Amino acid sequence: MTHTPHELAEEFPDAADKIHALKTSNAHFARLADEYHEVNREIHRLETRVETASDAHEAELRRRRMALKDEVAAMLAKN
Repeated sequence: MTHTPHELAEEFPDAADKIHALKTSNAHFARLADEYHEVNREIHRLETRVETASDAHEAELRRRRMALKDEVAAMLAKN
């Protein structure tokens, strides 16, 4: 378990400019990035014990974050 947030700019350091451009020009990408950020922050709050949740809920959040990250990566690869 890590206590480091997995921000998109950290996950895709070579694509920071592309992420910014897509967030401003592509509504679907912006929604994905926002949802990723929300899920990621919730996981971070659980990891740091600011909030608590069941193991099943935390695992589901991690799966959701991975799915969002995969979709973001696919969109970055296309553009």
